[in-house]
Amino acid sequence: MSLTAIELSVFASRVETLCAEMGAVLQQAAFSPNIKDRLDYSCALFDSRGELFAQAAHIPVHLGSMAFAMADLVEGRDWQPGDMLVVNDPFMGGTHLPDVTLIAPFFWEDELLAFVANRAHHANIGADTPGSMPVSSTLEEEGVVIAPALLFAAGREVPATRALLDSIEGQETAGDFAAQISANNTGLNRLQQLLQEQGKERFLAGVQGLNEYAERIVQRFLQDMPHGEWHFTDQMDDDGFGQRGIQLTLSLTIGPEQIIADFTGTSAQVQGNINCPLSVAAAAVFYVFRCLLPAYTPACAGAFSLIRLIAPEGTLLNARRPAATAAGNVETSMRIVDLVLGALAQAVPERIPAASQGTMNNVAMGARGEAGHWDYYETIGGGLGASHCGPGLSCVQAHMTNTLNTPAESLEQHYPLRVVAYQRRQGSGGAGRYEGGDGLIREFEFLAPAEVTLLTERRDIAPWGLAGGEAGRVGKNLLDGVEMPSKTHIKVTTGQRLRIETPGGGGYGKKNFQEF
Repeated sequence: MSLTAIELSVFASRVETLCAEMGAVLQQAAFSPNIKDRLDYSCALFDSRGELFAQAAHIPVHLGSMAFAMADLVEGRDWQPGDMLVVNDPFMGGTHLPDVTLIAPFFWEDELLAFVANRAHHANIGADTPGSMPVSSTLEEEGVVIAPALLFAAGREVPATRALLDSIEGQETAGDFAAQISANNTGLNRLQQLLQEQGKERFLAGVQGLNEYAERIVQRFLQDMPHGEWHFTDQMDDDGFGQRGIQLTLSLTIGPEQIIADFTGTSAQVQGNINCPLSVAAAAVFYVFRCLLPAYTPACAGAFSLIRLIAPEGTLLNARRPAATAAGNVETSMRIVDLVLGALAQAVPERIPAASQGTMNNVAMGARGEAGHWDYYETIGGGLGASHCGPGLSCVQAHMTNTLNTPAESLEQHYPLRVVAYQRRQGSGGAGRYEGGDGLIREFEFLAPAEVTLLTERRDIAPWGLAGGEAGRVGKNLLDGVEMPSKTHIKVTTGQRLRIETPGGGGYGKKNFQEF
């Protein structure tokens, strides 16, 4: 059985909307500003083999990594109706510990047909430092490690798994877990309704049709792309423990039937936490090519089936346990995007922008003990790279993050903080025929003692320009006007001020270019 083009379009819209509704439930039920205000979560649907067939427009690093790792997570398990699995282990299907994934199987007439899943970032996942984004050197320092385990087995809560989650203190964390459970249950209920209306055969035909359609689009895309091999290198600023010169290397091969992203030559995994599991590297590569595909391309496994990754084990982009990974998911993923774009700029220069800010500017804060118990986490926007189409956008989240800022009103309501500056960082975008977008300035005043962790990049190595455009300005982290390292953990007292100046995007073309 196959669906007509119109029927397939309607099916695609319904399953995407289902994922969006899961996200709406998660947002509305969540306790933490990180989820309900910043929208740091993602929802998706997978077939019985763990292959992606629908997602909402949520977080690229969440969705791409789930698409890459889900098949291994669901394989070989005796799934039962009412099961729900929880995981955050980066080396067993996760990304970094704050991103906790809940997976539930969907059965129709006793047959496993699909899975619903959501992934949400928890500002507290049990690390010793508030915000659970420490300057860490091992995975265990980053919080509670949850290997894939059933939270519910055949509808009954598993006491050992619940006890593990309860070991993470905080009302917000408990409330966010409950919201994730509710989101999955919403997805299961909506799938039930969909199958009641359409039946199993039409549902399976829709899933298969989406993947086949996406693969045909990618095949046509490959035919239209120039074929060859292109190379690009970039560097991370540092690992937080003094190591510099950390190189990322890409050989990108585009052929008529396959794309190969070979990261051989990338530096070995490091002491600091900028290491990645392979799923994060895959997410960044998937994201770039998804941006180049037509907007109507279904977000499903078929869209990524012709992309092959090579990343030697033990390197920065395919690290071995017990490597720390807290910043790999947020900082290194951004640099992988720059790496792939840099290679593609040689192949299709008219379609590729200059480098964007290249960092998520992670800020984690909070307190323990007499100062109270609170956790705050945020990523801060910056400048996008310019392209031959025009200047880059200013003051926005770029690439692998798709979150919002925490509104100043929400932040000041929930935490002993005051936002004293939130403004455009004028002139931080790179000059050129088209200027790169400007970064942001966000300054906090502490109304009580706290601990602060910063995990940032592009403080030393600037976002590059293209076609003669100049680089964007690097970012700065300042405490009471004194510049701090890109990755640091500090204790602050009442009245001190933290100022984050985020990087601008690279410029495009020579500044004195004139059209005739």
